[in-house]
Amino acid sequence: MTLNKDFLRSNDFGLLVLRLTVGGLMLFHGVAKVMGGYAFIGGMLESMGLPSFIAWFAVATELIGSIMIVLGIWTRAAAVVMVGNMVVAILMAHMGQIFTIDPATGGWAIELPMLYLLGAAALCFTGAGRFALTKGSVLD
Repeated sequence: MTLNKDFLRSNDFGLLVLRLTVGGLMLFHGVAKVMGGYAFIGGMLESMGLPSFIAWFAVATELIGSIMIVLGIWTRAAAVVMVGNMVVAILMAHMGQIFTIDPATGGWAIELPMLYLLGAAALCFTGAGRFALTKGSVLD
């Protein structure tokens, strides 16, 4: 069996890699929150005068939204929600770091949240590509 050389130059394969990266890595955050690590979000929300139950939206986005992105199920919709989640996360937890450099790495202090945000934003514009469960749908 030979590998088609065009497969390695495929935009669809690139979108699959992007989906697996953004969704797969964010899934770890969702699983960690489901296993009991989301109370801090509720506390942050309450300190801002907001109800703590809103923390469940972050949990759902990082768990269910990540799975949807990985599998290519309504990818654009899941990516839009992921972008919103990351904007809120940056504003709530990283606002003071936006214009700082991490002295340990020399990188931007909020580069990880921005990578999730911008990766999801790219999927908002491109959709999931050919290797998706709901390919061709309006929300894909």
